[in-house]
Amino acid sequence: MSSALEKIKKFLKLEIERGFDNRAVVGGLDKIIPAWEQEANREGLPAWVIQQICDRLAQYPSLSVELREQIVQEIFEIIERHGNSPATDSFVPPEPEKTDYPPAAIVRTTSFNNQSKPSTREENKKPSGLDASLKVLPGIGPKNAQNLEKLGLHKLEDLLYFFPRRYDDFSKMKPINQLRFGEELSVAGTVQKSQLREIKGNRTLFEAVISDGTGSLRVSWFNQPWLEKNIRPGVQVVLSGKVDMYLGRLCMNNPEWELLDQEHLHTNRIVPVYSLTAGVSQKVLRRIMYQTVNFWAGRVADFLPEEIRTAGNLLPLSQALRQIHFPDNDANLREARQRLAFDEIFLIQLGVLRQKQNWQNRTAKVFNVSDEWLNAQINRLPYPLTNAQIRAIHEIRSDLTSGRPMNRLLQGDVGSGKTVVAALAIAMVTNSGMQAALMAPTSILAEQHYRSFQKLFVRSQADDSAPFDAGEVRLLVGDTPEKEKQEIRQALAAGEIKLLIGTHALIEDPIEFKHLQLAVIDEQHRFGVAQRSALRSKGDNPHLLVMTATPIPRSLALTIYGDLDLSVMDEMPAGRQPIETHIFTPLERERAYSFIRSQIRQGYQAFIIYPLVDQEQSETEDTLAAVQQQQRLQNEVFPDLKIGLLHGRMRPEEKEQVMRQFRDKEYHILVSTSVIEVGVDIPNATVMLIEGANRFGLAQLHQFRGRVGRGNAKSYCILIPDDEDAAENERLSAMVETNDGFVLAERDLQQRGPGEFLGTRQAGFADLKIANLTDVHTIEKARNLAQQLFEKDPQLSDPRYQPLLDKLNDFWGEGRGDIS
Repeated sequence: MSSALEKIKKFLKLEIERGFDNRAVVGGLDKIIPAWEQEANREGLPAWVIQQICDRLAQYPSLSVELREQIVQEIFEIIERHGNSPATDSFVPPEPEKTDYPPAAIVRTTSFNNQSKPSTREENKKPSGLDASLKVLPGIGPKNAQNLEKLGLHKLEDLLYFFPRRYDDFSKMKPINQLRFGEELSVAGTVQKSQLREIKGNRTLFEAVISDGTGSLRVSWFNQPWLEKNIRPGVQVVLSGKVDMYLGRLCMNNPEWELLDQEHLHTNRIVPVYSLTAGVSQKVLRRIMYQTVNFWAGRVADFLPEEIRTAGNLLPLSQALRQIHFPDNDANLREARQRLAFDEIFLIQLGVLRQKQNWQNRTAKVFNVSDEWLNAQINRLPYPLTNAQIRAIHEIRSDLTSGRPMNRLLQGDVGSGKTVVAALAIAMVTNSGMQAALMAPTSILAEQHYRSFQKLFVRSQADDSAPFDAGEVRLLVGDTPEKEKQEIRQALAAGEIKLLIGTHALIEDPIEFKHLQLAVIDEQHRFGVAQRSALRSKGDNPHLLVMTATPIPRSLALTIYGDLDLSVMDEMPAGRQPIETHIFTPLERERAYSFIRSQIRQGYQAFIIYPLVDQEQSETEDTLAAVQQQQRLQNEVFPDLKIGLLHGRMRPEEKEQVMRQFRDKEYHILVSTSVIEVGVDIPNATVMLIEGANRFGLAQLHQFRGRVGRGNAKSYCILIPDDEDAAENERLSAMVETNDGFVLAERDLQQRGPGEFLGTRQAGFADLKIANLTDVHTIEKARNLAQQLFEKDPQLSDPRYQPLLDKLNDFWGEGRGDIS
């Protein structure tokens, strides 16, 4: 046996005799790593032996006595495996069996002298100890566990993926005589003197003077009297914090501190800062994280195939997990972020590719229409179509002739003419005698679609070339009379109704179509996966067209919507006037009211939006709420006008009633919360006044603005922030600069992240732990590698890909949506 291995065995046996006190070597076992690693390399020991032994020696000092016993056993197993392995450098045996015990859990089930060996675990299987409750950790009882659960931490694996929200870089160490005011750094020195005294208000002040030979620094801590026992004269400490000044002399107030001879978690390094909750301090959580990461990161199997890691130039997972929590330097932190962000994007890409393939493997009925028929339908419309509309129609026509189910997202800005495109798609299907369904999120939106179809696509004496006879288009909503519902159900089952427009009533059990071949879903983010699936199940692999008025940035189109074919409506119909947008300060509110009154005198109507329903929701008195403000406006500002109120706490039928009354001009002004964001056409409304505008994202503000300007009259949007300072808000300035929803969507994604974008599917990705959905470089790299792997093995059936397949199924099983 090599002398390097004999030396290790000698140290380990001495550790056993000493009861695993980490004193077999002066300074601790980890101190022998540099010299031992050089000797082992000189002797030609295999790289896997050296790496696995060094990894365990590095962890040894931070572990409990019980887990040190386990580490020693593992190193003896590695040495034994080396003795039994073939004499070839290419042989890399699996890691020795890792127990399921979490850090510092009491390990008494296997004593060191017990010669029975655990069976070799499947190489890539997740250690089941990661599923253990946090209560196995020392110092975490039921109450602390309950506090940690508020942070989403339930088991040990959650800790590994609970990434810091930011970092304090205290890795720069300076002598005291070189400190400068305002710097954030670390200093080390000896405590010269210390004093605890009481100050006003029953508070305490602990002060110490630290010296490092080049100078002295006064340090103070408020309300931490226990420091008197730890920071005593003669003790050496490391301090990290911001250099302040008091009476012309440099000082530090409330710095982080640690003893000089201990493992530095809080000072003298890049220090992780985690999100906290009541009952959990930063120091305690950081210590828990260090113990867990140090023990478990190296035991987590890497699910990414080696070929992907190499092609992507990515760190191993264990190294990335260590460096994301306790980075050695900025470069390592960047590489760890890149690896973990890549993982999330890569899993999204594989998932959407799999969804797209599943959809495309199905067959669907082919619908051919002649150029003459299509041109005749377009030419009979009362207005010319935009180039974007014509392009979308041809894309849909191509889908309907492909023999595969259409799975298309029609995205376009408010007022870009999506409904006409959907109507022509419906006509292409019903022209062959089949049926279509159009589902909207509210009755009033469904009624709006129904009226549009009646006006443009149902035959009349004035127009007998329209695609539908009277009676072939019907409306079904919650308050449709039961007798009429029954009549609709019978006619639908008999195939007499060609298009059924409605709300979720369309997917209820009694509804049966004879030949449903196209499902159109408007404002698709209002519907869950189950509702979309229920509508699709009413037919046999029907074509699917979903519409949204929220423009989707390119990076999201490459990821979350990667399984969909996109039709982009990036052009507004001719004659549509841009909405004039202005920012008013709160002091100019009366001026806004005067403008609203002048518009109402001309016969128009106005919206006023508030961020809250009720003042009770407000954390400050400055935030305005709809309920109280509607009363104030009605009684004090516009006593001669009728003002309606709409908010999310109202029952659906109440909201519908208010919207109808506003549409029918029974109200001059509608006061509302954000529930108005997506809604009906009110062509007569010309003013949108948004209070607390700085509290909304760009996507929301743009949707609000889209509620006006639906008629021929010039329309206006007025933004009033909470205070004068907020008037300089970047988002508000962007609203003034452009009416282009795609430009605003890109800016909103950069400023606020993906949380503003489409519902069910989006909800699963808004909480991605580290990936940035604006990072197009990482997205394209992950997309390319995912496509290469998918083309080679779409089912991931190669045994090498089993860990990746397991991870993929786990990732997509966490509530992430499916548009189809």
